[in-house]
Amino acid sequence: MERQLKTPQRIGEVAKAGATLIRTETPRPSAVTRAVVTILVGISAGLCGMALALLLHAIQHIAYGYSLDAVIGPQSFLQGVSGAKPERRVAVMMVCGLVAGCGWWSVYRFGAPLVSIKKSVDASGSRMPLGATTSHALLQIITVALGSPLGREVAPREMGALLAGWLSHKAGLSAADVKIMVACGAGAGLAAVYNVPLAGALFALEALLGSFAPAAVVPALCTSAIATVVAWVGLGDVPQYSIPKLEVTPSLVVLSVFCGPLFGLAGYWYSQLATIVRKKALRGWRMIVGCLVVFCGIGVLSIHFPQLLGNGKGPLQEGFDSNLPLDLALPLLAVKLVATTGSLWAGGEGGLLTPGMTIGALLAICLANIWNLALPTITPGAFAIIGATAFLSSSMRMPITAIALIFEFTGVGQDFFIPISIAVAGASLVPIIQASPRPWHSLAFDFRAMKETNGTKKLGANNA
Repeated sequence: MERQLKTPQRIGEVAKAGATLIRTETPRPSAVTRAVVTILVGISAGLCGMALALLLHAIQHIAYGYSLDAVIGPQSFLQGVSGAKPERRVAVMMVCGLVAGCGWWSVYRFGAPLVSIKKSVDASGSRMPLGATTSHALLQIITVALGSPLGREVAPREMGALLAGWLSHKAGLSAADVKIMVACGAGAGLAAVYNVPLAGALFALEALLGSFAPAAVVPALCTSAIATVVAWVGLGDVPQYSIPKLEVTPSLVVLSVFCGPLFGLAGYWYSQLATIVRKKALRGWRMIVGCLVVFCGIGVLSIHFPQLLGNGKGPLQEGFDSNLPLDLALPLLAVKLVATTGSLWAGGEGGLLTPGMTIGALLAICLANIWNLALPTITPGAFAIIGATAFLSSSMRMPITAIALIFEFTGVGQDFFIPISIAVAGASLVPIIQASPRPWHSLAFDFRAMKETNGTKKLGANNA
């Protein structure tokens, strides 16, 4: 009996000794190796982000026939689309549907199973396939350039994460270091394509890693900064949006307080809707038909709403400039929601960052115009900035990154930090409450049960 008791202890001692031996024989790569990988990840993500952005602009110019003498020109995509004939918009969107349907059908039919960035970060050993991921990213860029209402930011993130994983494995980094570098590569891709180095680093830390440990912060900042500088070579050092001079007024702050939770609720349900639609997305040959029908429908809608084409950067700029009246912002909000969810249902792929900001800005413009009917007026463009940030913080569960994004996107004054932070704080409460194991309706039942229990105790005491 005594011998049987000692045997498990002996086995445990042998296992510990073996683990110690393994750790001794496989030392962690040196700091120099990790530094070299960090630099290479930043450079590769910057080159990929720049190349994808230039490809997007080139396809846009050719498809809609504007600024053919320069890939990066002064004419915006919205101006080019608005100047194109209505029948050309419909024809281009028909091509977009064919490319989307046939392209993603081919990827799912013949390519290796796709591995998302999040899964590659969370699951140790899950590597993103080279061919399928590259095809997936290129299809997103091509379809968004042709007019898909989804975002373009996922493609550079995927390519940055793909190359970061490949470089990390080649360098023999540990599983923990590979996880960090893959997240940093994704953040660097975002930083490169949008010229947002701080937001790119924060995205890797907040949205992907969920950690602000120094071991992750340093490579995240370095890779995003390097990628951004590399992308300047082809894209220039300019903000995504030009903002007129805007002021923060007491009315703007008050409206931010009251509407923050509203943006949070709208953003939360928008993300829930997108998740449901993606799960029920068409597959197989139905995807080809669905994409053709949905994108042709978007082309028809673009006859009256040219702002609908593309990821939403055009109407977002118009909103910041206070150039969207209520009678345009309200229907545009509705068709943008239908177009993005319809594209996902048909099997199209793309991001929801810029589309989400656009929906939040349009909702803010509608609320600001209603406020201005009876109360001290506020500038709709100023509230659009706040609404876009609050909506994004809730829909993508990244409040810190959303704040950094809007400041780097627009270069808006630091006085906007107060109303933006208030609105984001209110918006961020909604996902927290919804994810709580004890939502408000269950608390109501608890209070009711407590009252019944207290009543029973009092009745028992009186009977005694």
